Amino acid sequence: MNTFEWTNPTSVAEAVKLLRVEQEGAAARDQDGVPQPLGGGQDILTTMKERITRPARLVNLKGIRGLDKIEGNARRGLRIGALVTLTQLEEHSEIRRGFPGLAEAAQSIATPQIRNLGTVGGNLCQRPRCWYFRLEQVVCLKKGGTECYAAVGENKYNAILGGGPSYIVHPSDLAPMLIALGASVVVEGPSGKRTIALDKFFTLPKEGNVRRENVLNNDDIITEIQVPASAMAARSTYLKFKERSSLDFALSSVAAAVEMDAGGTVRQARIVLGGVAPVPWRAPDAEKSLVGKRLDAGTLAEAARLALQGAVPLEKNAYKVPLTQTLVRRALAKVGGATTA
Repeated sequence: MNTFEWTNPTSVAEAVKLLRVEQEGAAARDQDGVPQPLGGGQDILTTMKERITRPARLVNLKGIRGLDKIEGNARRGLRIGALVTLTQLEEHSEIRRGFPGLAEAAQSIATPQIRNLGTVGGNLCQRPRCWYFRLEQVVCLKKGGTECYAAVGENKYNAILGGGPSYIVHPSDLAPMLIALGASVVVEGPSGKRTIALDKFFTLPKEGNVRRENVLNNDDIITEIQVPASAMAARSTYLKFKERSSLDFALSSVAAAVEMDAGGTVRQARIVLGGVAPVPWRAPDAEKSLVGKRLDAGTLAEAARLALQGAVPLEKNAYKVPLTQTLVRRALAKVGGATTA
């Protein structure tokens, strides 16, 4: 690990100033040595130990008051500070009651020890887990190289939707569920505060800077996540398939939320996939197919088919298609009170 400066700002404005990159231009924003924010530290410290990132300065956000609070309820919506821990989210009574899918997503992450430290903002901003990216000796496309080695190499865990030229999958469990709930992030930077819909926050490799996963500038900080009150929130769930143990990242996951009328038909629905694309992957055609219908076996099967349409598996990850389709059926059955295999 390289030497670095440790700073402890007491305000967002001070933190933003400490994160500012002195050099101008895109190259400066991606080079080693740029300052980095630190919340729970679960990802940034790992990437530093693995010599993937080498920040000249760490800006510790934990001394900034007010970023670790949860306010609101199902009637008014939620305001979740970026430094709220995953344990706080998982155990909050209003979230468990009014936004059950969000509590489930938090509970699915890693181990209790990590959830006690990991933060909501950090979970949204963590870097890819692709082993080519995580190996210090490999200079892949995400690290300024010319090739995504997963495209033709070991790609069991990589993208089947939205891939190219990089085939990472986004590692966040909270992001798919928060997008399904219509959440936004509040970001503060040198130009002030702005609110970004979370489904516009993440960027595909083919659409933006391939070395970055979201729209944040180096001197931007997420301060808050806003989750609106919604008729779908109470009927929400998050299902995740992990390969081995409780601390694994998702091979595939599904966030689902529906609103149903008194007759048992769907008024509106949200389906967002995790672990299968470089961004949390919303399935609008599958959502539309549910409207006005009961959640019977045929409807669930069609929604599952549509959710994975356009999937282009790599050599070793075609299993993700039927796996994710099964999770879609099960998630929709759960929120709709139906049964499925």
